[in-house]
Amino acid sequence: MQPTDVHLDDAQLSIEQVVAVARHGAAVSFSAAYEARVEAAAALVTKFVADRRVVYGVTTGFGDNYTETISPEDTRRLQENIIVSHAVSVGAPIPDEQVRAILVTMLGHLGRGYSGTRLQTLELVRELLNRGVTPVVPGSGSLGYLALEAHIALVLIGRGRARVAGVVLPGADALHAAGLSPIRLEAKEGLTLLNGIMSVTGIAALAVHDATSALRHADVIGALSFEALRGTTRALDPRLHALRRAPEQQRSASTIARLLDGSALAERHRDHRVQDPYLIRAMPQLHGSVARAFGDAATIVDEALGSLGDNPVLFGDGSGDGDAVMGGNFDATSIGLAMDSLKAAAAVLAHHSERRVDRMVNSTVSELPPFLATTPGLDNGLMIPQYTAAALVMEIRGEACPATIDSIPTSAGQEDPISNAYLATQQATRTVERLRYVLAIELLTAAQATDLLDSIDASSPALAAVRTRVRRDVPFAEHDRAFGEDIETLYTLVCSDELLEITGTPTIGAP
Repeated sequence: MQPTDVHLDDAQLSIEQVVAVARHGAAVSFSAAYEARVEAAAALVTKFVADRRVVYGVTTGFGDNYTETISPEDTRRLQENIIVSHAVSVGAPIPDEQVRAILVTMLGHLGRGYSGTRLQTLELVRELLNRGVTPVVPGSGSLGYLALEAHIALVLIGRGRARVAGVVLPGADALHAAGLSPIRLEAKEGLTLLNGIMSVTGIAALAVHDATSALRHADVIGALSFEALRGTTRALDPRLHALRRAPEQQRSASTIARLLDGSALAERHRDHRVQDPYLIRAMPQLHGSVARAFGDAATIVDEALGSLGDNPVLFGDGSGDGDAVMGGNFDATSIGLAMDSLKAAAAVLAHHSERRVDRMVNSTVSELPPFLATTPGLDNGLMIPQYTAAALVMEIRGEACPATIDSIPTSAGQEDPISNAYLATQQATRTVERLRYVLAIELLTAAQATDLLDSIDASSPALAAVRTRVRRDVPFAEHDRAFGEDIETLYTLVCSDELLEITGTPTIGAP
């Protein structure tokens, strides 16, 4: 197996594995133990149907129809009905990487052997990933599960639509193009494929990964701004940070100090002020607080990846029999709250980044030319990129209200409350994207500012390497140009690991 492949066995999925499959096309395989667990649980469902036991979603209807009994002859039709009737999300499709994140999370959850989905079904889900068949999933109108998964499940039964090699085809044609065939769902499989926390967990894994990456970039970019604004490194004294029981703050202070090590510019201005403005002086405290919130969100998502959110849950007794327990593991409130917290923390980080941009372009406090222009007045310099950063921060604030505080009852009152975690997760995704744009604008601004100071003193080796990398694609602004193109270029850079690697800052997944 290649190092990037994901082998599902007794260990739970990790956030990094979800990213590897969803974004980088890592192949998925099953262990023998995985397959045995799946087949044992599927055998339990077969027994329950034969025994005509009352099991929600197996021999009963769904939601408020749980009082209606389903005959063994209708169990297949029941599973198809739940798929087609629940495929009702609308609007523009969610990104392919989010669909793939849901698919691999589905394999992680259902492969634990407590759901009753057949191995044949999970093998088809796996092959959608491995052969590049991506269901088209409308992104609006889902409460957090059911609708998104239903559009995915449609493709498994040869309906719906899917993208193959960039072309959208009817579900059956997409399967055929990849050498696959539709399946006929058996008892409980339709419910199992739709139920639980699979969609919000998969999408949240991507959001947490990207937020953590953005934060590590914020330390690097913030250090460049620290140098440009001639901050005093006395505020990075490790003795100071040791007195705050906040390991994330200590790591941020250590990282920023390391990045500034060897900076003649920072050394010259070590005593430039008695103390710097809050944005510069308290950067480790600010970044450390955000790191704690992001870390807590990552812990919750990691726990969710190793969980089972199905209902009912099947427990074998070792003799070929067992029971089904109806409960509420499908609730996604914990993930919704984690994503709401992540949104708030990202809003704080974006605000601080934008404020540093403002200080660098504001000549009344920067001690630099107005808007960092070489010919102020004739050239606007970086005046308007700061406007963009301000607008992005306001957009972030617009979605920062917790989604999990809202709920509307559904299914004739049978399902109340609703976690609203899907909305929180998609808002978190959009928030992190905007945060990265704000950081790209700060990087553009800090590089221009330090270039203007370069004739006085040199940057540290690490930050000089950052500027060199920036200047490879974005030249110093001698005069006005289309800075929007520069922002897009640096956004792409912030989304990669390059700046982390060239400065020796750990990438995501590293210690």
